[in-house]
Amino acid sequence: MSQLKEKLALVPAQPGCYLMKNKHGTIIYVGKAKLLRNRVRSYFTGSHDKKTQRLVSEIQDFEYIVTSSDIEALVLEQNLIKKHEPRYNVLLKDDKSYPFLKITKEEHPRLITTRKVKKDGAKYFGPYPNVHAANETKKLLDRLYPLRKCRTLPDRVCLYYHIGQCLAPCEFPVSQEKNQQLVLEITRFLNGGHKEIKDDLTKKMFQASEELNFERAKELRDQVQHIEAVMEKQKMTLTDEIDRDIFGFSYDKGWMCVQVFFVRQGKLIERDVSLFPIYQDPEDDFYTYIGQFYLDEQHQKPKEIFVPEQIDEQLVSQFLQVKTIRPKIGKKKELVQLANKNAQLALKEKFDLIERDEQKTIVAVERLGQALNIDTPHRIEAFDNSNIQGVDPVSAMVSFLDGKPDKKNYRKYKVKTVQGPDDYESMREVVRRRYLRLLKEEQPLPDLVVIDGGKGQISAAQNILEDELGLSIPVCGLVKDEKHRTSQLMIGDPPEVVPLKKTSQEFYLLQRIQDEVHRFAISFHRNVRKKTMFTSILDDVEGIGEKRKKMILKHFGSLKRLKEANLEEIIAAGIPKLTAQALYDKIKEDGD
Repeated sequence: MSQLKEKLALVPAQPGCYLMKNKHGTIIYVGKAKLLRNRVRSYFTGSHDKKTQRLVSEIQDFEYIVTSSDIEALVLEQNLIKKHEPRYNVLLKDDKSYPFLKITKEEHPRLITTRKVKKDGAKYFGPYPNVHAANETKKLLDRLYPLRKCRTLPDRVCLYYHIGQCLAPCEFPVSQEKNQQLVLEITRFLNGGHKEIKDDLTKKMFQASEELNFERAKELRDQVQHIEAVMEKQKMTLTDEIDRDIFGFSYDKGWMCVQVFFVRQGKLIERDVSLFPIYQDPEDDFYTYIGQFYLDEQHQKPKEIFVPEQIDEQLVSQFLQVKTIRPKIGKKKELVQLANKNAQLALKEKFDLIERDEQKTIVAVERLGQALNIDTPHRIEAFDNSNIQGVDPVSAMVSFLDGKPDKKNYRKYKVKTVQGPDDYESMREVVRRRYLRLLKEEQPLPDLVVIDGGKGQISAAQNILEDELGLSIPVCGLVKDEKHRTSQLMIGDPPEVVPLKKTSQEFYLLQRIQDEVHRFAISFHRNVRKKTMFTSILDDVEGIGEKRKKMILKHFGSLKRLKEANLEEIIAAGIPKLTAQALYDKIKEDGD
């Protein structure tokens, strides 16, 4: 602490970013400030809520980077968060993925829904936070404009052709001019031209009725009704049809709720709600949030952004390069106030749930550390082995961060050096491989290692970590009862039982971890066995190497399907005739 005090005295009173580090040197929080000295010192003086106390208790060191302006600090903060993904910043991220409507850039274009925006020359429309609205809009456009539907062109016309929703380029010539016309009409429709199209269809409907073509008139009437149902359900008070995102926020007890109203083509189509803890001034955390919001390619920037009155609209506009307005009167101000009110209500309604979730996760992690007499294990990694009588032995590792699954850090291992069903040696191998790699790559180590097993498995893992790698990571084991349920927690050398109430949140946390690693290991083992069984029949066939094995596996998908195939079907998978004949004979030989 004395070293921190000395560093605090040297922090300049200038704008910039600060990076908080834990005992491993890992960056756990990134923030920005107009005056670095005041902001950084504030963490180590005065009283804080539990959430901020938890952050401060982990800070062992810090760095800072001085910038020439507040806008530079905001840009740098976004880049640092994206690069380091600090634990206490990650909660600001919005992991929602909204669908877009996409017109593909192909010889015969298709209209599809997608959640990924790529630079592929296609036309994208959206996003649609309301998934149902996106699907209904696509259904309507499919009825109105007969672009092709099939991913790959079939060799004959399909049902879509017969119901008038496809021009069937698979069998009939369709000119580029016709395709471009359909694409232009869909583009016009999605860019707000649906009123003109509805009026045009209405005229055609009356014309068909006058010509006594009542069947055609009914089809046109149905299309008009679909447009009204999908595109005109809402009446928006703003009539200029400008695409806008309207932001409002509320904060209380160290938490913030941001509410975003999406206005597209003059209509309020949906809203987005995000709740997260804050560690800076509310306005600064709002700037951080709105910057991260548009870093995600799923959130395309609109033409305008509305922000509440306490936000500097020039700073947001300069940072995002989007026209930003702080409405002061009239209906536009009412919309921002409505977003603020919704944020306030959402924060109030969900506060009990947040506290309950903290009890189940973060508090459970803290109590687990106390029960094991170790520092709070923020990152827990758990291992489990899986094999059937030593065949295809595998192991899996799951990672939990503050009591929640961190799936991007899950790992699978094929056991390479162990022959037969030796659970201890398998555990030694995968623990060695995991932490030797982390050391080589200078990656952060976990605070606790959990082994699925008892004294033998714990000792095997401790032997590798302490004696071979020189690491002092606590290792505990989870023992199951005769019904294969989590029964006991063991730790130490020699391992001893740690008394835990089976109704406690920390025991439930251990159950979730053990169930998750077991599920992950079993599913991996099943996949390995499936591939092994499939490829074993191919090993003795001359002309089939690893590349062709993968090709056959991809084509047939299962051993049963391969055994049912005739010679022509095997050749159709891309196998030369002589090799296909040899494979066919091998299958028949094994079948007999």
